Amino acid sequence: MRAALAVLTLLAAPAAGQVAPFVMTEDAIEAPLNGLRGDRARGEAVVRNRETANCLICHSIPVPAERFMGEVGPPLAGVGARLTPGQIRLRVVDPTLWNPDAVMPPYHRVEGLVRVDPRFRGRPALSAQEVEDVVAYLSALENPEP
Repeated sequence: MRAALAVLTLLAAPAAGQVAPFVMTEDAIEAPLNGLRGDRARGEAVVRNRETANCLICHSIPVPAERFMGEVGPPLAGVGARLTPGQIRLRVVDPTLWNPDAVMPPYHRVEGLVRVDPRFRGRPALSAQEVEDVVAYLSALENPEP
């Protein structure tokens, strides 16, 4: 299945609040969405926000003060050493492009979704900038938890 998805190009230019175009090769989206540069601090805020991304419902992060983190998904400590920024970007944009059976929801897709919170209908849960901020934060998490 991955071979069939080896190169995926979305060409439509994004309107405000819409999905940014990207090119997927193998298991990554190498180029930053819309050519944006991510910010680690903003990315951490997105990851820790339980109202939008809600990453902590399934994942844990190496922040001892953070409470009530999930164990369904892999811990995010050390993810920057395990995956390239492009691989992280693909998993945030739409993990089903890499693994059709992924449980993690797509954060930068609007088509083919069911049971979408009314706040996010017709727009991705994370903007292109927020995706890049999350990629910057997660890429910096290179050390596994002690």
